[in-house]
Amino acid sequence: MIVTNTPWPAGTATAIGSMPGTDAMEAVRIVLGELPDLPHLPELPDRGVGADLLGRTAALLVAMPVEVVPSGYRLAARSGLDQRRAQDLMRMDLDALDAVLQETGVRPERLKVQLAGPWTFAASVELPRGHRLLTDAGALRDLVESQMEGLTAHVRELTERTGAQIVVQIDEPSLPAVIDGRLPTPSGLDRVPAVPAPEAQNVLAGVVAAAEKATGAPVLVHCCAPDAPSTLLRGAGAGAVGVDLTLPLTESTTALDAIGELWDSGATLLLGLLPGTDPTRPPTLRAAARPAFELVDRLGFPRALLATKAVPTPACGFAGASPEWTRTAMTTLRELGRVFLEPPEDW
Repeated sequence: MIVTNTPWPAGTATAIGSMPGTDAMEAVRIVLGELPDLPHLPELPDRGVGADLLGRTAALLVAMPVEVVPSGYRLAARSGLDQRRAQDLMRMDLDALDAVLQETGVRPERLKVQLAGPWTFAASVELPRGHRLLTDAGALRDLVESQMEGLTAHVRELTERTGAQIVVQIDEPSLPAVIDGRLPTPSGLDRVPAVPAPEAQNVLAGVVAAAEKATGAPVLVHCCAPDAPSTLLRGAGAGAVGVDLTLPLTESTTALDAIGELWDSGATLLLGLLPGTDPTRPPTLRAAARPAFELVDRLGFPRALLATKAVPTPACGFAGASPEWTRTAMTTLRELGRVFLEPPEDW
């Protein structure tokens, strides 16, 4: 069953997850202040190994040791320094969240957390012999079970710490390459065979269902690739699906039809309306909102739909952005949520 009743109010905005810098407490302060309706637990990859999306996901895994080798993350025989560092960073982030909540007296009603989806993790992490995890069906099954168990425990801890409604976002930037067969083998001379879309959907559905069961809230699935398989993501149970409107999606009839089908099915769209890196010139609020209004107009939906079935977001995370643009963009996103609530007639 897909949960479609969103736990956040109309006009809510949020961000994807990553932020610049290394100060966890300052990042939490910014997120709580700028995105109060759906703040997220910040990811700070500038801190190095274990702080990126893969490392944070590895920190949640149960009985699946991971280490770092020159080529990246790799499954290991036993948990070592690298995975412990990722777990320590996660604990530090949760402690920073606790400290800021006590410092400010803020008690958010909702909190979003992010992790790499099974296909992105399996495409990016190696088996002990160097092949991609996704090439081993048994290892892939173990990964899904480990993610489900670890995520459930993570949600439980966050609920106990904050009292907030936890919302899970699953990031799958590598999924299009997985189903299109574009991933190179270790030698670089060949490609990993494409994973059939129905199989990819079924595997992702297991993690989505576990997240939904743990939270009782719709699961957000984000893919920042221009060829994001939105129909597959919805079929896997996603209650909200990311769409990057900084790309010329509306030039494609196929892409438009897919977006229309998502809304017809009751899904919420995470509309990527701002770049994740510093633009040459920051867009005005009207310019940032224009793609969203043009989208509903072309699809024949009322603009009022944006308030309840769309959430303005950046196109991707802010890891590569300046602190100044990150804060400016978050403020603009919050203002876009207000514009969705009361669209100006002359826009």
